[in-house]
Amino acid sequence: MEEVARAAAQLFSQGGYSAVSIEAVAERLSVSRATLYRTVSTKEDLLGIVLERYTTDLGERARQIIEADRDPRATLEGLLRIQVDAAITTKEFLTVVAGGTGVQSDSYRRWQKWSHEYESMWQGVVARAIDAGVLAEADPVVTTRLLLGMAIWVSRWYRDSEGHSADEIADVAVRLILAPH
Repeated sequence: MEEVARAAAQLFSQGGYSAVSIEAVAERLSVSRATLYRTVSTKEDLLGIVLERYTTDLGERARQIIEADRDPRATLEGLLRIQVDAAITTKEFLTVVAGGTGVQSDSYRRWQKWSHEYESMWQGVVARAIDAGVLAEADPVVTTRLLLGMAIWVSRWYRDSEGHSADEIADVAVRLILAPH
């Protein structure tokens, strides 16, 4: 399923929702349509697989960081680090999510629900960081969206060939955002 998700995400990111078909994914994977149809029967299923792959791991990693109940700075830093890492390792998936304009499927609506819940988790962490003086006084909703936007945008400009690791990029983000202790 991971290979199916990657192939579908690449096709979604290259041509949008309307350009993807079971046939195109089968061709990308060098398998017959019949073989793929046994596992995935519709484009909606493909979108669901792509979005599921992106959200499941990221949501679980974020929950673990938040539930570790560390100080607000460490929690926010942890969230920034996993989001930068996700932006790099799942950049094909992020392109699908960011480019979902006009897609009104059940899978996309489930992703939107997940996205709101994920942003709410971040907002709680950001509000605690503001209260603790880790972040400058600001609206927690706007601050959360700016932080997430910055971290997610890494998926648009990151290039393996430039030699920057996820940790190096996250280090820069942390230094830019968080006041020194």
